[in-house]
Amino acid sequence: MCKKTKLYNLFLISRAKWLFLFVLALYSHFVVSQVSTQIDTTTIKIGEEIIYAIKVQADSTDIILFPEGQTFKPLEVIESYKTDTTFNKNKINLIKRYGLTQFDSGHYTIPSQRVVINNKPFNTDSVLVEVQDVLVDTTKQKMYDIKPFIAVPKPPFNYKKWLYIIIPILVLLGIILYYIFRKQKQKAKQKQQLPPYEEAITALKQLDNTPLKTENPKEYYSQLSEIVKRYLDREVDERALESTTNELIERLKLHKDAGDFNFSTTTIKKLEAVLKRADLVKFAKMQEDEGQALTDRKTIEEVINETKEVIPEPTEEELLKNKEYAQEQQKRRKRKRIKIAVISAILLIILTLGTLLGIYGISGVKDMLTGTTTKAMLAKPWIKSEYGNPAIIIETPEVLIRKEIKNTPQAATNAQVFQYGNILDKFWITVSTISLPEGTEIELPQALEQGLKTLETYGAINMVVKQETFKTEKGIEGLKGYGEFNVKDKKGNILKTPLKYETLFFKQDGGLQNILIVYKKDDADVARIKDRIINSVELEIKESNAEKE
Repeated sequence: MCKKTKLYNLFLISRAKWLFLFVLALYSHFVVSQVSTQIDTTTIKIGEEIIYAIKVQADSTDIILFPEGQTFKPLEVIESYKTDTTFNKNKINLIKRYGLTQFDSGHYTIPSQRVVINNKPFNTDSVLVEVQDVLVDTTKQKMYDIKPFIAVPKPPFNYKKWLYIIIPILVLLGIILYYIFRKQKQKAKQKQQLPPYEEAITALKQLDNTPLKTENPKEYYSQLSEIVKRYLDREVDERALESTTNELIERLKLHKDAGDFNFSTTTIKKLEAVLKRADLVKFAKMQEDEGQALTDRKTIEEVINETKEVIPEPTEEELLKNKEYAQEQQKRRKRKRIKIAVISAILLIILTLGTLLGIYGISGVKDMLTGTTTKAMLAKPWIKSEYGNPAIIIETPEVLIRKEIKNTPQAATNAQVFQYGNILDKFWITVSTISLPEGTEIELPQALEQGLKTLETYGAINMVVKQETFKTEKGIEGLKGYGEFNVKDKKGNILKTPLKYETLFFKQDGGLQNILIVYKKDDADVARIKDRIINSVELEIKESNAEKE
């Protein structure tokens, strides 16, 4: 080959190389020119807003993903504005604006942001901004007085809660006060009671002052016989008051024969005659004149006087025994009163608990005792947390507790479950995540079916199942299952009131995420808790899954 030919070939190669480099540079310039940024200012005061815009020019069929979340740190995103879209033939122009700010003075760098176009990342340039202090001239700044206090309305008084506490206490206090008053009244009555002889003579004198012997002989003789029997009951025989005439006379004769009391035969006969006459007047309606009634009254007084004379004075030993007996009786009465008070208190507590259980159920009473009612759950600050991997971001009134998994799916590389409550409570929530090997296919309807089978292991029966698609606020799509079911308690009995449930399933590459909420039917507060939790659900998207989208 000649020299000219070689030189010509070298010239062509060199020219082709330069042409290739020129095309490559032109292509690179075109690609770079697809993504550009714009900022309205590089200097702001503390707390002012910077408008940071990302402009993208692409085909109308391209899939474009803008940065989301706090990717502008150390600056904070205060608002992510809607994307502006314009069309130019087969091209599309997108402008995504972000409101940024910073609350500390200094120089800050807005980091490079990544925009994904058809799964290809494009990075923007970083931008330096300055945040300046707000200078205040205290010599010119007008001073203001301290503002007065503002009256804040008090929260509504929870009278129901206090009624549940105060009413049992008042009833218990009433029972205690009743027994104390009754005891004091009995003591006062015992102190006021006269000795047996004085009591009998006083009663006879009071009977003399009544017109009963002429107007109502039956009542007169009834009181007359009761006076003498009461005296004998207290001094001679403790069964005298409840004995008939024949029984009393026989017992007095036994006491005489046994040497307990030295009754004369005349005294016993006089008493027998008066008591039998009184029986005739009371039961046979026999009429006696006033003279006979006065005679019988004197006879009774003579019997009482004669009996008093034959009653021996108690010895010191008997007095001591009587004192010990009285003390023992007093102790018995005291123990009896304490026993009655304790039994009454226990019955009152059982009755109160039974009433509350009948109205509110076990979980309702449990909430009252622990102070964790559903109303209190709605009013208290909620907790926003991430659970599992890939993470489920959710707001709940209480922190969910990690539970051990006894039967982990064989294909799962990592399974985590977090719960609050149980299926028999007013409110039960379960959050679970499962990581699976790469390439494992997951169908959400199958996952829902498996989740409902797991629910049956907790006692769920007669399940009504409905399903529909579900989207979070950020547009992440999943499957929602809902309905109601009956449940068996620990003893195997079916509860009358059915429970409602709502479960969400989401899938990612190698991951399955599930939220299950079970709650009591016809409970408005629990339903509001459920809605608030469902509306707060967000998911952590894996990198590979985000690039596919």
